[in-house]
Amino acid sequence: MQLHRFYLPPPNCRGDVLQLDGREAHHALRVLRLKASGEALVLDGAGNEFICVVENVGRDRLSLRVEKRNFAPPPPCPITLVVGIPKGKIIEGIIQKSVELGARTIVPLLTERVITRLDEKSAGEKREQWRQVAIEAMKQCGAAWLPEIKMPATIEHFLARKEKAELQLVGSLQKERQHPREVFREFEQANGRLPQSAAVWIGPEGDFTTDELKSIQNAGAQPISLGQLVLRVETAAIYCLSIMNYELNRSDE
Repeated sequence: MQLHRFYLPPPNCRGDVLQLDGREAHHALRVLRLKASGEALVLDGAGNEFICVVENVGRDRLSLRVEKRNFAPPPPCPITLVVGIPKGKIIEGIIQKSVELGARTIVPLLTERVITRLDEKSAGEKREQWRQVAIEAMKQCGAAWLPEIKMPATIEHFLARKEKAELQLVGSLQKERQHPREVFREFEQANGRLPQSAAVWIGPEGDFTTDELKSIQNAGAQPISLGQLVLRVETAAIYCLSIMNYELNRSDE
């Protein structure tokens, strides 16, 4: 039987007895109605999972005794998704699927054609909200690693951080673009190995402007084709992450 999954940050997972409180305890006690001697699985988002037995149940918290520890090493190539923030709650679905497809970092991008406008306070609130979406997705699919959700940033500010991946791709509608497979094969032929870090840029509704795309390409991103059709933001993100997952895990076959 599949165990119910819970999340605790790494600093809270150091002992032999783990404490669930707040949101996680409410879910365990009020929704799942866990009882003493029941089993549960705790994820810390840093590769560790703890198989536990419920030891004590309180009104608004419960303690879990760790019976077994497992560790899943991170994928050999961390993937970053840099995506223009679409309207509404579409970004939440993108984050959910990004967790399932193994993204290690998600950068919500504020571009010229992004409708959403955020000040520092609302950006921080959104980031925390999106992080909770990622946590719930991690628990749902059993991922061992919780991706980092960056603060929303403009293209200029993100590029100024110089967080360059070894291989960078950008979904593009322009004529001068390659099939993703060609880009991976060229990298492998030139370096004799797969990349050790990768990133993909996805534009918002209406795509990147010409100047934005030029800045992204000048920073090293190679334009790739996503097929003959014009894809929605969320479809393009899933498409690219799926391709990268396949290409970067060929060594495991």
